[in-house]
Amino acid sequence: MELLTGFLVGLLGSFHCIGMCGPIALALPRSNSMLLSRSLYNIGRVITYSFLGLLFGLLGSRLEMFGLQRIISISLGVLILLTVLTPASYRLKISNMLGLYKLVGILKAYFGKMFKQHSKASMLMIGILNGLLPCGFVYIGITGAIALGDAVNGMMFMAMFGLGTIPVMLGTSLIGGAINLNLRQKLTKLLPAFSLILALIFILRGLNLGIPYVSPKLEHKPDSTQDVICH
Repeated sequence: MELLTGFLVGLLGSFHCIGMCGPIALALPRSNSMLLSRSLYNIGRVITYSFLGLLFGLLGSRLEMFGLQRIISISLGVLILLTVLTPASYRLKISNMLGLYKLVGILKAYFGKMFKQHSKASMLMIGILNGLLPCGFVYIGITGAIALGDAVNGMMFMAMFGLGTIPVMLGTSLIGGAINLNLRQKLTKLLPAFSLILALIFILRGLNLGIPYVSPKLEHKPDSTQDVICH
């Protein structure tokens, strides 16, 4: 169920990617094998997302060891809500404080080098670097990996998340200018609504209401010592 959720999150949220990462996909160097080169670019993004899922899934597993699973889920949901409701000017200040724009500057320098090479390896590397760009949509996926509380499941969740974005992103890079700037800007506005839905799901999951798939009841394993019966 988690893997399907990851794929659907990626698929439904990939329309946001057209607005944010669309310019990179449209600017990819042209080659004789367009489908192969664009596929390598998207595979690179999936590799990065999977690695991030592994790291943050591991973080979630460490937090879960302390019995914080429900608190983590609710906290992540509230964090997403606060992010959506925070004015853009404050988000910009926070990004500057975290050094995210410095990271973007560093990545842009590497992008420039890769765009000049026109090789299959450079297309893969562009995708890998693209996956590291600050992106609210990816952060939402990462919160899912943390909530799963397992490194392998987190990696698989983010891998499916990345695969879910491929249909839209691959189509965008292949059809080129058919998607204009105005449309990309409109699609970007879908992110807040999508984020609110995911925030609600995380909060409900943490509330432990016993609703199948939405807020499943967490079962506690009985103490093994209670199974010992003496006659």
